[in-house]
Amino acid sequence: MKLGVAIVGCGLIGIKRAETLDHMVLRVCVDVDPVKAEALASRFPGCRSMPDWRDAVNDKHVNVVIIATPHNSLAEIMTGAIAAGRHVLVEKPAARFMAELDPLIMMAERQNVLVRVGFNHRCHRAFQKMREIVDAGEIGELMYLRARYGHGGRLGYEQEWRAQPALSGGGELIDQGVHLIDLARWFLGDFSEVDGFAHTYYWDMPVDDNAFMLLKTEDQRTAFLHVSCTEWKNTFSFELYGHNGKLQVDGLGGSYGVERLTWYKMLPEMGPPETVSWEYPMHDNSWQVEMNQFRQDIKLGRQPQPGLTDAVAVLQIVESLYERSGYDHRP
Repeated sequence: MKLGVAIVGCGLIGIKRAETLDHMVLRVCVDVDPVKAEALASRFPGCRSMPDWRDAVNDKHVNVVIIATPHNSLAEIMTGAIAAGRHVLVEKPAARFMAELDPLIMMAERQNVLVRVGFNHRCHRAFQKMREIVDAGEIGELMYLRARYGHGGRLGYEQEWRAQPALSGGGELIDQGVHLIDLARWFLGDFSEVDGFAHTYYWDMPVDDNAFMLLKTEDQRTAFLHVSCTEWKNTFSFELYGHNGKLQVDGLGGSYGVERLTWYKMLPEMGPPETVSWEYPMHDNSWQVEMNQFRQDIKLGRQPQPGLTDAVAVLQIVESLYERSGYDHRP
């Protein structure tokens, strides 16, 4: 029997999620704008729109709740869905603050509910290939990584919900920065030392538009990360260094440029490395891969990765950097 799904938040991301529900059935759509909810529901036979997410998560035909709302309502809706015994896919960063997530980990365990956090960058083709190469030991012991992620902004950016700390919990660090932190943890492990700086250089808003991070594990593996919404030209670059070579991802498709993975293989005599590249000019399938993995999580009863503990670890780093930079938005 196919799993029934409710989507709460029918904007761009909610629509992307709805388009990935192979072997699942969209039953309910909810949005604060009823026109958006009705428009998405009308695309799926038998799907209904509802004004209140509480009715959706308690609908007897719903097994899975996808939450794609602004940050300030993620934890509240997730709490209701878990209490109703529904599995949850919640968009990153899963909450504005760590304190909003801490009680949900035990609650999900008690309810025998699985929660996956939407750090979908792990599912991009280039990162799936990178993970495969790293796991095979091909670049040897990992040492450090360097990554940049930024977009060029847009007119009125400082008026959007992301620029309002009560809704977002922060600025560029909690928006794009959490993706880089999650990817860095995925490859290097937990970070025991956190240093860095968040600042507002350009946009007239009470949240950061740039953040610089230096993160270290207990064995001194280091991640040097920069996220920016004053990049002016959308940019993504992720370089992972091992004893035997380097793996580099550039671009994410669309305005970020063609997604590409380059493997620089160190030769015994050193010097210029042997270079192999893969390009992925096709449609980004990370959303589909992520949903398929979550469906398998539910089928097999396995804990999703990334899950709530990953979200808590990421937010711990975010909050530490905000506190030391004077952007502590916690109530």
